[in-house]
Amino acid sequence: MSFLAAALDRVKPSATIAVTDKARALKAAGRNVIGLGAGEPDFDTPANIKLAAIRAIEAGKTKYTAVDGIPELKEAIIAKFQRENGVAYKPNQIIVGTGGKQVLYNALMATINPGDEVIIPAPYWVSYPEMVALAGGEPVPVVCTAATGFKLQAEALERAITPKTKWVILCSPSNPTGAAYTRSELKALTDVLMKHPHVWVMTDDMYEHLVYDDFQFTTVAQVEPGLYDRTLTVNGVSKAYCMTGWRIGYAGGPAQLIKAMSTIQSQSTSNPSSIAQWAAVEALNGPQDFIPANNKVFKERRDLVVSMLNQAKGIECPRPEGAFYVYPSCAGTIGKTAPSGKVIDNDETFVTELLETEGVAVVQGSAFGLGPAFRISYATKTSDLEDACKRIQRFCGNLR
Repeated sequence: MSFLAAALDRVKPSATIAVTDKARALKAAGRNVIGLGAGEPDFDTPANIKLAAIRAIEAGKTKYTAVDGIPELKEAIIAKFQRENGVAYKPNQIIVGTGGKQVLYNALMATINPGDEVIIPAPYWVSYPEMVALAGGEPVPVVCTAATGFKLQAEALERAITPKTKWVILCSPSNPTGAAYTRSELKALTDVLMKHPHVWVMTDDMYEHLVYDDFQFTTVAQVEPGLYDRTLTVNGVSKAYCMTGWRIGYAGGPAQLIKAMSTIQSQSTSNPSSIAQWAAVEALNGPQDFIPANNKVFKERRDLVVSMLNQAKGIECPRPEGAFYVYPSCAGTIGKTAPSGKVIDNDETFVTELLETEGVAVVQGSAFGLGPAFRISYATKTSDLEDACKRIQRFCGNLR
C-alpha cells in the first residue's frame, strides 16, 4: 500500500511550473534560454505599494490578522467592487487569501461533494481541473476553439449542464488564450444560467485591468444581478499591480459561502501575510495611473508577438483581447521532422524540440485542454520577445 494519498492519482503537476523549472535548469547549465512560460509581469511593484509595506513593518503590523483579511483591506476591496464593477458587498461577503489560487481552491473545497461536476471552458488555466479533482469533484471540460474566439457559447453551456453540475468557472480575460467576453457574450451565458438555479458561477477576474483596443470589461454579477446570490467574484493584485510574489487574492460572494471558505482557510493557512495585506490596501486605494502605462507596453508586445508568429511557417496566432498571453496553433507543424530527426507528432513534442533546439521555453496547449497549440507569455522584456519569435520562425522554417 502506498504511503501517499490516493487523491494524488487524480492530479497532474502544473505544466507551467514544469516548463519554467526546466528553463531555469537549462539556464543554470549555461544554455541561452528565453523563458516565456511564466505568467508574471516583468514590471516592478510600484514604489508607493512597496513603501506601504515598509511602513507597515515599521509600525509593527506584523502580527496575526483576522483569518479572512484585515478590515482596512476588506473596505478597499468593497470600494473597488463598487467603483469598478458596480457590485455591492458587505465585509462578511469578502475573503482575502494567499493568492487567487487559494481563494478558488477554498471555494471548491467548501462546496464540492463526490460526483459534483464543474464546467470548465477549454482552453483553461491548468489548475482549475486539478483543484476540482482534489476536492473530489468531476471536471467537465467544454472545448472552445479558435473559431469561437476560445469563448464558451450559450448552446455548449446548455448541453454541458446536468443535475450534478455545481459550478461553472469563467476566466476573462483568459489564461491561457487572452480571450475576453464582451457584455453581450456574458449575457448570453447568464441567460442560460438563470434557467438552472442549482448552478453557481465562479468568475476569475484576475486579468480584469489587462485589456486592449478599447475593450470594456464586465463581470457576471454586474451583467446579471439575478446571479448575485450564486456568484463568487474572484480577483487579486498579482497581475495588474505587479505583485505576484506578495500573494494576495480576494473574492466577493454570498456570506454563507464566504464563511465556509474562511473555515477552510482557518484550518489550513490562516491569514495571508499582514504586510502584504497592507501593501494591497495601498494598491487598491492608491494611484492607478501606472496600469494604463503598463498596458501600453503590453499591447505593443502583443502586436509584435502576433505579427512575428504569424510569419512563422505552420503557425497561426489569433490576436487576443486581454491578459498577456497568446495561444497560437502549431497544427501546421504536425508530421514534420525537427532538426534533431524527431517527428513533431503533437504539441508537447513541438515545445520540447523548440526548447532543445532554439532555447525558447513555451507551454504546450494540451496542458490547457486544447491542442495542438502552445501558450506564450509576453510579460517579458520586448527585446527577449523579438529574439524568441525570431528563433521560433527559424525553428519552424527548419522543419522538414
